[in-house]
Amino acid sequence: MAARGLYLRVGVLAIAGIVLAVGFVVFLAGGRGLQATEVFETYIEESVQGLDVGAPVRYRGVPVGRVTQIGLVAAEYRRPQGADFNAGFQLVFVRFGIDPGLVGETPSLADAVQLGLRARIRAQGITGVNYVELDFANPQRFPVPDLPWQPRNPVLPAIPSTVAQVTSAAEVMVQRLQGVPIEQMAADLSALLANLKRQTGDGDAAVALREVARTMTLVRAAVEDSDLAGALAELRAAATDARNLLAGPEMRGAVANAGAAAAELRRTAQRLPGAVEGMERTMRAARETTVDVQAELLPILIDLRATTASLRAMADQLRAAPSQALFGAPPTPDRRR
Repeated sequence: MAARGLYLRVGVLAIAGIVLAVGFVVFLAGGRGLQATEVFETYIEESVQGLDVGAPVRYRGVPVGRVTQIGLVAAEYRRPQGADFNAGFQLVFVRFGIDPGLVGETPSLADAVQLGLRARIRAQGITGVNYVELDFANPQRFPVPDLPWQPRNPVLPAIPSTVAQVTSAAEVMVQRLQGVPIEQMAADLSALLANLKRQTGDGDAAVALREVARTMTLVRAAVEDSDLAGALAELRAAATDARNLLAGPEMRGAVANAGAAAAELRRTAQRLPGAVEGMERTMRAARETTVDVQAELLPILIDLRATTASLRAMADQLRAAPSQALFGAPPTPDRRR
C-alpha cells in the first residue's frame, strides 16, 4: 500500500510538471498555434542572416504575428519551361502569419499595398537578432514588382532594410569616388602650391607684400609725426561750438521766427483761394464794363467821323471859294435875253 501511494504521488507530480511545461511553452509562444492566423509571404533581395523561424512580425513596433517559413525562391517555385533565370529567382521568400485579432479592422491587402504598406527586415538591438517590420512607405519610390511565378499566399512587397540602403549608398559613393581623377587633382594641387610658393618668394606677390609693408611703415610714421591729439581737440571744440550755437537763443529765435513765418504763410495760402476768386470776379466785371462802353462809343464814333468829314468838306470849300461859301452862289443868268 505504501509503495502504491508513492507511485500515485509520483505520477501526479509528473502529470503536473507536464501540464506546467506545456503552459509555459504556450506562454512563451504568446498563444501561437491556438489562434487562427492569416499567412502572407514577402521576397527579400538581401541577406536574411539573423532572421529565424519564430521571429516576431511587428507593425510599427507592435507584435502582430510570427515568421513561419524561410527559404529560397528558386527552390520553392519552379522556373517555367523556357523562361530566363532572371533576378526574381535569386530572392529569399519569408512566410509569416498575422493574427487578425491583433490588427483589427483593416482595408484589403490590395488597397493597403497601393497605399504603401511594405515589409522589411529590422535589427532588434545589437544582438544580431532580426524581425520583420511592417510599415508604410512611398509607393512611387518602392513600386510593386512583377513576379514570374504564381505565389501560394498573398504577397506583401518588401523594401530594402536600413542597413541595405546605407550599404547601397556607400557602394554608389565609392563607385563615384573611383571615377574621380584623384592623382590628377593631387598633381594640380602640388603645382598650385609650388606656384604660390614661388610667387610669395620672389614673384609679384612678394613685391606686393613688400610694398604693403613699406606703405604701412609710412602710414605709421605719418600718424606718429602728426598732431592727432591737437586735431582731435580742435574737432571736439568745433563740435562743442556747433552744439552751443544750435542750443543758443539766436537759433531758438530763428526757429521760432521760422515757425511764425510758416504759420503766416499757411494762413496766407488759406486766404489765397478767396483772393483769387475775388480777382476773377473783378476781371469779369471789368470785361463786361468794357463791352458795354464799346457798345455805347461805337455810334458816337460813327457820328464823330461823319461830322469830321463834313468839317473837312467845308474847309475845302472855304479854301477854294470863300466868297461863295459866305455869300452864296451868283444868280443864274436869264437865257431869254
